[in-house]
Amino acid sequence: MAGQEDQSQDRLTRAFFARPVLDVAPELLGCHISHAGVTVRLTEVEAYDGSNDSGSHAFRGLTPRTQVMFGEPAGLYVYFSYGMHWCANLVCGSVGSASAVLLRAGEVIDGLEVARSRRPGVTDRDLARGPARLALALALGRDQNGMDTCAADSPFVVRTGTPDASSASKGASVRTGPRVGVSGPGGDAAVYPWRFWLEGEATVSAYRAGTVRPPKPVGRSPEA
Repeated sequence: MAGQEDQSQDRLTRAFFARPVLDVAPELLGCHISHAGVTVRLTEVEAYDGSNDSGSHAFRGLTPRTQVMFGEPAGLYVYFSYGMHWCANLVCGSVGSASAVLLRAGEVIDGLEVARSRRPGVTDRDLARGPARLALALALGRDQNGMDTCAADSPFVVRTGTPDASSASKGASVRTGPRVGVSGPGGDAAVYPWRFWLEGEATVSAYRAGTVRPPKPVGRSPEA
């Protein structure tokens, strides 16, 4: 494990995120994300491309839930999934495009004891292995939704990886494949091979195909 997070690392700028989602997503691999006393090195992400992508929350347009996705690049979009878990995304592209990168998995490299306290009884490999686990390890929830990660005072910081800690900087192969748990056309591996991960990393989550969920009962509140 790495020691205290190096504050001299380059913090990613808004210009980094203000690009097409398929350019941003693989370049986030190996980067360090820090919040609430924990730092995670990203090993797996997924790209979602707004109105161009039937798997995206924003495919059908602007809603109160997806408003953050339509805003400035580098915004943090945190949503509630299946009525149980929070998941976090970094907004990219241009204002109005609603593209974002889901932070799927990573390795806790700083604040290990803090992360363990948030997920007691879990192996270190599994502390941030999967988007809900990653959000929990970093203490991300409703209050962090809409945060500007490029603001000077933002408590959520994204930095480039260091050569001694980042597999990406060592030339690790970036693999691609279908997104996890996405059903329908958005789960088509040939059309949307938009999951990116670092080959050989133990913290990469297991793939599972999407299943069609039954419709919600009439009158049930939306997830977020």
